[in-house]
Amino acid sequence: MALDLIVIGLIVLIALFLVLLYNGLVRARNMVENAWSQIDVQLKKRSDLIPNLMETVKGYMKHERETLKEVTEARTKFLNAQTMGEKAKASNMMTDALKSIFAVAESYPQLRASENFKHLQEELSDIEGKIAYARQFYNDSVLEYNNSIQVFPNSMVAGPFGFAKREFFEVSAGERQNVKVKF
Repeated sequence: MALDLIVIGLIVLIALFLVLLYNGLVRARNMVENAWSQIDVQLKKRSDLIPNLMETVKGYMKHERETLKEVTEARTKFLNAQTMGEKAKASNMMTDALKSIFAVAESYPQLRASENFKHLQEELSDIEGKIAYARQFYNDSVLEYNNSIQVFPNSMVAGPFGFAKREFFEVSAGERQNVKVKF
């Protein structure tokens, strides 16, 4: 009888241990998904500002149609993206295109002096900061999640229940290049 109670107790402890492991993995996975949604919210805000920026810039940059076209295409790709990877790639394209707009804007003193342009530039700068923070939080969450599914004994529960490794949010090649500053 005492042996039966010990066996039942061990089974209950093992089941409780497995439930706690599984719940911890679910929490970590949900944290990654929440972190991605925070990036997505900021990317959407940035995308929503682009039409206003384009209208402000159009009048000044009549000869810069290619730059304006790149921004529009990048925004369209972002809005049509379905997966995290597609959105990340489209976001990097949008970042590069926006950098081009602001670089070209340097050639138009009237545009730089425009209050509307300054305001949009400040808003975009603020959103870029939030995107950078959200990316960092996402990557931290992915690191914690990936570590939790790869360490023992979690790995014994993670594999059978379909907890797969997540990819980090990486910057585009253009963002890795050094910025050239001229005086």
